[in-house]
Amino acid sequence: MTRDSRVRTASKGKSSLSVLTLAALGVVYGDIGTSPLYAFKEAFNGSHALPLNDANVLAVLSMIFWAITLVVSLKYVTIVLRFDNGGEGGILALFALAARLVRQRPRLASAVAMLGIFGASLFYGDALITPAISVLSAVEGLSVATPAFEHWVVPVTIGIIVGLFAIQSRGTGAMGNLFGPITVLWFIVLAALGAVSIAQTPAVLAALDPRHALSFALHSPGLTFLVMGAVFLAMTGAEALYADMGHFGPVPIRLAWFSLVFPALMINYFGQGALALRDPLAMKNPFYLLAPQELLMPLVVLATVATVIASQATISGAFSVTQQATRLGYLPRVPTRHTSETERGQIYIPQVNWAMLVLVILLVLEFKTSSAIAAAYGIAVSGTMVLTTALIGVVAWVLPARPNPVFLAVLALVGLVELVFFAANATKFLDGGWFPFACGLVLFVMLTTWKRAETVLAAHEARRRVPVEDFLKVFGPDIPRVPGTAVYLSPDPKSVPTVLMHNFKHNKVLHERIVFLTITDADVPRIDDRERTELNVIEPGHVFQVSLLYGFMEEPDVPQGLRLLKHYGIVFETEQTTFFLGKSTITRASKPGLFTWRRELFRWMQRNSPATAEYFKLIPGRVVELGTRITI
Repeated sequence: MTRDSRVRTASKGKSSLSVLTLAALGVVYGDIGTSPLYAFKEAFNGSHALPLNDANVLAVLSMIFWAITLVVSLKYVTIVLRFDNGGEGGILALFALAARLVRQRPRLASAVAMLGIFGASLFYGDALITPAISVLSAVEGLSVATPAFEHWVVPVTIGIIVGLFAIQSRGTGAMGNLFGPITVLWFIVLAALGAVSIAQTPAVLAALDPRHALSFALHSPGLTFLVMGAVFLAMTGAEALYADMGHFGPVPIRLAWFSLVFPALMINYFGQGALALRDPLAMKNPFYLLAPQELLMPLVVLATVATVIASQATISGAFSVTQQATRLGYLPRVPTRHTSETERGQIYIPQVNWAMLVLVILLVLEFKTSSAIAAAYGIAVSGTMVLTTALIGVVAWVLPARPNPVFLAVLALVGLVELVFFAANATKFLDGGWFPFACGLVLFVMLTTWKRAETVLAAHEARRRVPVEDFLKVFGPDIPRVPGTAVYLSPDPKSVPTVLMHNFKHNKVLHERIVFLTITDADVPRIDDRERTELNVIEPGHVFQVSLLYGFMEEPDVPQGLRLLKHYGIVFETEQTTFFLGKSTITRASKPGLFTWRRELFRWMQRNSPATAEYFKLIPGRVVELGTRITI
């Protein structure tokens, strides 16, 4: 490589890192970046409000600073981003990694599965609350600027949320490129507002001393426990940061955090604290009151845009978690659109998008204010954080290289702090915290029900499978043949499809030409047609095993793929080709029992799953679906 080419390569690498860092700012840090709108304020408002005095202000600021430093900077940005699974992040990716490592330990594997799936279920609760509280808290600035706008807060919020979900199909990368510059401006404004206030009251910087938090905790342990629920609001978005790692990679996320996000957040929180020390009445909305009156409306507009961006982090995370759940067998196949030619993690899932929109709107209509939603916020996020730490501990412990004792000690300290935060948030259960917990519980039941039922069905089919090499022994030359071609979709290229066995059992004949078809996914965006097909001849001229390979940006088109086999001398005539699909279902319970409802839940999920024929673009008039009813 010449010197010039090395320079060009390095320049391209830096450019790519800059672009990804900017995009990561627009997607990953929107949630935690808008926490200053409500986090500090909630410590001195609501049902568990602290008395407003200088000592309490410094104590809360100290707790916020050290909590973010320990949980976000140390745990998530420094440690957790190292635990990826093939480049993917989030609690389900971590669960898959842990499950692979503990496969030989059944009890531990079962515990890991429960931790991972319940953590992922709770994440969805966070993904629903974040758009609601973020946008509401920003739009409420209208009532600060002009009380006449108070009645328009909820309608404007709903309109903005609808617009946000409507543009999701443009893709995460496009969202990041669109939102990135705005987010940079947002963090600069955060820092500027905070710095001006700190300059007026520099005594607030004393809160950097952790002794303020420790002294408050020692003298008022009960109040400390309650206020930690509000302090925790400053860290919401950290789990989405991990879930979105597959979209951008760890390096851009770390660079954005330490160079801009963390300093800007701390400066703004301390600026709000300085304002509270100067003017206790400003605590009704310390964020907006940092700005001069003439800049209030522009700040409301910028904050509203920033909260739209904040919602993007959890929406993108929900897409990632859904895709991972599908791959792990905890959800049926969900149509997924890849929105980038170069980044596999950038996806859009329409069904998840529109379901979330409906639930977020219902949430806004029910709670109506950000303070009311703040009471519901925290349980789901803190629960997911605790479970993530537990899984990190499992992975670190079972890895071949024994972990550093210092690492385990730090992880234990972080886990203890998160447990305290979870307990503090649990006190808000009756004030609205039940909502995300209930959402998580419902999703946990659905995910585990689908997995359990699919495991039972797969075990039933495995008992009936015949190896491909034994096909000619089982189906000898005396079996009647009928004209035409039969294509049997087969998930396992090494076995005869069970749907063929089922078809032969009832019709007693085989087609003149039989194709066992397996669809395989590749880790590249697109596959050249010359490399898409693979053919294995089982019986010359009659029985073939075919594999079709598709890149992650491509949608499988089976009829088009089969036409590529003409270079092997195999031509498919549409009117002479029949596609056979198998579908196994569980029968209704003969007697009502304790878990009959789970059987019916699986049957309902299966009925509402996307059709296989439609997913693979099969010709409707040439598809035969054979069902098998299994009694358990």
